[in-house]
Amino acid sequence: MGTGARVFYAIGTFLALMAVFYIISTAWIGEDAWLFGTEWVGSVALVLATALCFMLAVYLDFTERRMDIVPEDWEEAEIEDGAGVLGFFSPSSIWPLAMAGAIFFLGLGIAFYQLWLIAFGAVFLIWATTQLNLQYGIPREKH
Repeated sequence: MGTGARVFYAIGTFLALMAVFYIISTAWIGEDAWLFGTEWVGSVALVLATALCFMLAVYLDFTERRMDIVPEDWEEAEIEDGAGVLGFFSPSSIWPLAMAGAIFFLGLGIAFYQLWLIAFGAVFLIWATTQLNLQYGIPREKH
């Protein structure tokens, strides 16, 4: 089991214990518990956070079992062992800014419940996301 899986198993276990404590304390110990019962918003949030942590832990556990040992899990590793190419990041892409603008319009539409603004933001977000994904997939002659 790798380090990432252990971390998320530990966080998930902590959240599970806190969810049980929270449900018990709001259902029986709280001063208004006899009137209102369990406080459901916090209970559901803690249970869903626990489920998310365990899902991530299981995914990382499966993934790390198929990989060779990585420098993070090797106790005698040096800093140089983890060096290398991490991926390609576009230095001058305009599309993340366009996506942020689309999300801004979508959020405004949701906040003020303007359906035309929600539709505009959603279409603009789909278009900007498509352009970001196709940015380096289309040959230069087609631009």
